[in-house]
Amino acid sequence: MTILEVHEVSREFGGVLAVDRVSFRVQEGTVASIIGPNGAGKTTLFNIISGVYKPTAGQVLFRGQEIQGQKPFQSARLGLTRTFQNLQLFGRMSVLENVMAGKHIRTSSGFFASAWRTPQAMREEKMTTESAMACLEKVGLHDKAYRPVTTLSFGEQRLVELARAMAMEPALLLLDEPASGLNPTEKLQLVSMLRILRDSGITIVLVEHDMDTVMELSTQVVVLYLGKKIADGTPSEIQQDELVVSAYLGGEKIC
Repeated sequence: MTILEVHEVSREFGGVLAVDRVSFRVQEGTVASIIGPNGAGKTTLFNIISGVYKPTAGQVLFRGQEIQGQKPFQSARLGLTRTFQNLQLFGRMSVLENVMAGKHIRTSSGFFASAWRTPQAMREEKMTTESAMACLEKVGLHDKAYRPVTTLSFGEQRLVELARAMAMEPALLLLDEPASGLNPTEKLQLVSMLRILRDSGITIVLVEHDMDTVMELSTQVVVLYLGKKIADGTPSEIQQDELVVSAYLGGEKIC
């Protein structure tokens, strides 16, 4: 079943097409990667899908519902969540509090209920804490829950972001260069974690430059070049695509 459909999407900035009539579909329960050289339009496309940008033209459908033009929090409530290339953590908060922040969209207690510590607010706080701890346990950071997030390594902070995204209970998770800045050991840990998420039923779409990560995880690879889609297929098909080899890989096949 198709969970995400991008249909003839374009985005123009000052007369320049950053994304030019891009179309592709992602099937539920799979891992799809969007690759391409710098300036290919990958992050712009991600921003369109997640609601940061409104497309100049085209449609984005999530589970058959048009979502282009929706605000990111509205898409998140539907089950579409993303992380960013640069870490977006709350530096003055603990690891646990950062993950609990992701659960906010699933709670209903308002300011006054929380301030007066009503029974409903207390129940939701307990549920939020337990859920956040469960997410931290999945990424192996439950023992560091009460530490300031700034005391963690860069790789661990990436995992905190992933745990926070998991706390939002996504059906579709968009990851913008999750392997960026990670050492080889941390990359292996990330790949293992993403496999667990995929096997739990979460569909994953990632923008990534690390080809080992892409080829190891993906069931589908979409290739962008100068804002256009030039290929869409399995990793093995992309490895042998002459246009990809010429435009993206400088004449050397992915291996």
